[in-house]
Amino acid sequence: MDKIVIDGGRPLRGRIKISGAKNASLAILCATILSRKETVLENVPDISDVRVMIEIVNSLGASITWEGAETLRVVPAEKISAGPPFHLVKKLRASNLLLGPMLARFGQAQVALPGGCNIGVRPMDLHFKGLTGLGASLSLERGCVQASAPGRLKGARIYLDFPSVGATENIMMAACLAEGQTLIENVAKEPEVVDLANFLNAMGARVRGAGTDVIKIEGVPYLEGGERYSIIPDRIEAGTFMVAAAATGGDVVLDNVIPIHLEPLSAKLREAGVEVREEGDTLQVRAEKPLRPIDIKTMPYPGFPTDMQPQLMAMLSTAPGTSVIVENIFENRFMVADELKRMGANIKVEGRMAVIEGVPALQGAQVKATDLRAGAALIVAGLMAAGKTEICNAAYIDRGYHNLEKKLTALGAAIWRK
Repeated sequence: MDKIVIDGGRPLRGRIKISGAKNASLAILCATILSRKETVLENVPDISDVRVMIEIVNSLGASITWEGAETLRVVPAEKISAGPPFHLVKKLRASNLLLGPMLARFGQAQVALPGGCNIGVRPMDLHFKGLTGLGASLSLERGCVQASAPGRLKGARIYLDFPSVGATENIMMAACLAEGQTLIENVAKEPEVVDLANFLNAMGARVRGAGTDVIKIEGVPYLEGGERYSIIPDRIEAGTFMVAAAATGGDVVLDNVIPIHLEPLSAKLREAGVEVREEGDTLQVRAEKPLRPIDIKTMPYPGFPTDMQPQLMAMLSTAPGTSVIVENIFENRFMVADELKRMGANIKVEGRMAVIEGVPALQGAQVKATDLRAGAALIVAGLMAAGKTEICNAAYIDRGYHNLEKKLTALGAAIWRK
């Protein structure tokens, strides 16, 4: 069933628990390749991207099994096969994070160029630059990255031209087993990078500075593992529910969140007239229509996240006045605008800028998700709209949201699969 149907126009009200972070889970599953002993991961979301990554790591010789709804037991491989299957790697962008751990632990890696959502150019050049700087040899042959490292990798000083999350994570994982000290400058500061560093340190790595501009790693000969580790909450899932609550004029309490990770979004919602209250690991969002128009510029963390921009676009489509969104990360992130226009939105896109003139209301329509977060935006739009909205390509949404229909139904939405 690849369609989601929403009978919209109902304010969301109630309380839900946010799942573990998709992007942290994917990186940490790759990092388990570095470990010698079994590891238990908690607060892992059972979403399609995680299931694919489990298949990939298992195909290399590991044994990863579910021990509960959100808990995984990981028994690492003692040696690896030549490389993960092409048909699995092409499903995930995060499969490129296999390179660093495989090189560091086994001295070789063979990984096809990754897949994922078509939201813009996401080159591998910074990954190549960092891993080459650590002494690895990499080449691209017929769409497949061939990598090798005779002996241990060597610590180095590496400057990233852009604070890429994937490159930061790949180089950080590889450097954990490198000989000597590695200094990575101009790194990504996203919470998922910090969570990966904390997991590596729990396994015996010596990573310092994650969350700042510079990460310093003292290489160790091996990572013992054998830990229980809980993944951080998913800030994008939490943000999507925050926007959905605001867009429908609702009142929703979110449990299992880290409010500081959501501050860039909370600040924008408050600017739009939404009440956002924080208490411990709980956050309440309450709104009354009409909302105020706002301007947004996406930036690397701690700036406003590009993964929340489409959902905000949907919300702002009925805020009276003019809102402006500037997308600085991914050039194809505005594809959802055409689908929102099918529902009655007034949006004009010019290059990396979208101008949104608020309309009184959206109308239900047949639309299609073009990527994961565009799908989330259409969910928000469907909840706001009068009448029924039918969203095709729901498989995109399943990549990042655990029990989405169940959680929305608990909040009073009328939503089902078709």
